[in-house]
Amino acid sequence: MPADHEHFMRLAIEEAAKGGAEGNSAVGSVIVRDGNIVAVGRNLVTSANDPTAHAETVALREAGAAQGNPDLTGCTLYTTFQPCPMCAGALIISGVATLVMGARPSPGEGRYGPYSMEQLLEQAGSEIVIINGILPRECLEVRQEWDAKNAGER
Repeated sequence: MPADHEHFMRLAIEEAAKGGAEGNSAVGSVIVRDGNIVAVGRNLVTSANDPTAHAETVALREAGAAQGNPDLTGCTLYTTFQPCPMCAGALIISGVATLVMGARPSPGEGRYGPYSMEQLLEQAGSEIVIINGILPRECLEVRQEWDAKNAGER
């Protein structure tokens, strides 16, 4: 596994931990272009009272603001957990070239029914390249720690 994938995923894990500490679901994302960080994001749904403030969409918004335009053609988005269908659509629209995922929900665990990013992207005719399984254990640990602390609140 390329060392830079691990490096950027570790940064996404740090964002996930920050989001979890703020009372949000522990998911983090990092957007990279040519080895440089364009933006980071963490889930802010609860703290921002915004159901669309998922880690991926927050990172996409931050990247657009940093660049002065929303075109992320050629960028790579690292995320600690498989994006939901809403975030998949946002990735397609943004022009992200590569999606690097840490972990996925176990069968039957996801909130959105049985789906995979591969299926969603194929159905949409997207050419986003998916790289799976970068630090999955670490990505799951931060998520499971948050889940354990917040089990009674959902």
